[in-house]
Amino acid sequence: MTFPFEFKEPPPPRKKHGVRNFFIVVSALLVVAIAVGGIYLMNLSSTFDSAKKIEVEEVFPEETTRPATAVNASQNILLMGTDTRGEVSDDINDVKGTRSDTMMVVHISAARDSVHIMSIMRDSWVDIPGHGKAKMNAALAFGGVPLAVQTIEGMIGSRIDRVALVDFEGFKGITNALGGVEIDNPIAFDSSSIKGKHFELGLNTLNGEEALAFVRERYAFSDGDYQRARNQQIYIKGVLRKILSAETLTNPVTINNLVSSVAPYLTVDAEFTSAYAAGLGVELRNIRMDDMTFFTMPTLGTGMEGDQSVVYVDPEQMALIQQHFRDDTMSEYQVPPPPGG
Repeated sequence: MTFPFEFKEPPPPRKKHGVRNFFIVVSALLVVAIAVGGIYLMNLSSTFDSAKKIEVEEVFPEETTRPATAVNASQNILLMGTDTRGEVSDDINDVKGTRSDTMMVVHISAARDSVHIMSIMRDSWVDIPGHGKAKMNAALAFGGVPLAVQTIEGMIGSRIDRVALVDFEGFKGITNALGGVEIDNPIAFDSSSIKGKHFELGLNTLNGEEALAFVRERYAFSDGDYQRARNQQIYIKGVLRKILSAETLTNPVTINNLVSSVAPYLTVDAEFTSAYAAGLGVELRNIRMDDMTFFTMPTLGTGMEGDQSVVYVDPEQMALIQQHFRDDTMSEYQVPPPPGG
């Protein structure tokens, strides 16, 4: 996934908070629903389709600007977090002018035996079509979801098949619906958003408010957004472990609560239906946590562009990733250590 004239970034309409990044969890919920099976699955599908905020068609750029459709059956899902506080309207283009602090590309292998989830740092300095070089999260502000998709397709050299956006209110809901999520925290820190809250080293059980603080924190770390991206991945692993536990799998009420908590805050492309997710769930029924790889898009470290602090993308590693995306060989990709790591 990679990326000449001077421009000024449009100011964000209001302060954006860190991270809304559990889109893969939505798919995971529906995968879990397959295990429940039967009539209950039909009821769950109805819950999802009736409750989700909106399906929209115009999320993709002009066809002439897009990479060719994959010759294999692999799929790429773009997951983005928005801080709209439940205010997204029926028009997905209403998010134009806002920023997305969370972007992930989920690559599902053609054999359905592996899932690779790549986080894209919001300050990555990339080529945004028609706007020159800018931070990755400016794409949504400049041209809405279609431009964000076009930018990321240029980075990964492959087509995005499905798109999902979620508001952070759903993020808190899913954590609380699970009765809390346990994470293994690698660095103890004091929260900058919850006064007096200290995240201990090691195992922590988070409620919705704490989970949001955990995944949005960056000021407490010397490497800022790098550790924030790692914490996002740690949280998602914790959610998936809880969802795939026997305690959740055998409790239809919990599963229904999960879907009901997320669906009203979810905006997807028109083909991202419960039927699509359920079909994908059948294909992914043998996937386990060990088959999922989380990593952050390779970078060369930080620097300044004018008065902006940016993250420089590693072009050599991105060329490799593009090839692996095209060939559906992501399982062969060796993730490099982070800068200075």
